[in-house]
Amino acid sequence: MKTLVVAQQKGGVGKTSSVVHLAFDFLERGLSVAVIDLDTQANASYTLGQYKIEARASQLFGPVPADRWQQAAQAQEDGPRLVLIEADPELANAVFLPLPKAKKNMKANIEALAEQGFDICLIDTAPGLGVALVAALYAADCVLSPIELEAYSIQGIKMMLTTIMNVRKENKSLQFLGMVPSKVDARNPRHVRHLAELKAAYPQLIVPVSIGLRSSIADALASGVPVWKIRKTAARKATQEVRGLAAYVFDKMEIAQ
Repeated sequence: MKTLVVAQQKGGVGKTSSVVHLAFDFLERGLSVAVIDLDTQANASYTLGQYKIEARASQLFGPVPADRWQQAAQAQEDGPRLVLIEADPELANAVFLPLPKAKKNMKANIEALAEQGFDICLIDTAPGLGVALVAALYAADCVLSPIELEAYSIQGIKMMLTTIMNVRKENKSLQFLGMVPSKVDARNPRHVRHLAELKAAYPQLIVPVSIGLRSSIADALASGVPVWKIRKTAARKATQEVRGLAAYVFDKMEIAQ
């Protein structure tokens, strides 16, 4: 099982949208997908609510339960499946956990989940640097960072890159897949300028797929379906973009089928 953390230290940049659409795309590719929602806002939990299992995200910071992840494996029939480990109120207490304990337990639980036949684990995270995010990065194979082309988001990605560098001191195999320009308005000169500046500053770190500012994506998230299920002409372009991102991540992570 490969584990991908979607993270940015600025909110509202498209993390949850990325996680949800990667999950739906990978499921359609025939993969078994586990989604973990580590954001107390629980937006991914809302959109993917029909796939939730008994396990809760806060339990990832405790000892590995004897049969918890067996329940995840049995949640659906044999074959491709999607399960959600939803955010819960106790998740807010993660901030009070000693970081070494949180990292150890998160890694152990991810390893136990991997034994249940999942191909990919996608982790949605809260904005800001905290115990939950660092623990997730410590247990992950890859990290992806959506970025909005605004000043605050760009400032956030600088902090995110520093965090990744620090985590790599322990998790040396952590791979940064890059920044995904998100909610891009090609008619906005500021967005065009910021994207050019980012490409100049980080030429190797910008994902070659941008996600536009599209209402059809919001419609899809609210309806609990991927954007390619939305019956709008405008959804076609959004579908091309999110499918392109999924193909990029799939290839970069070398996910086995």
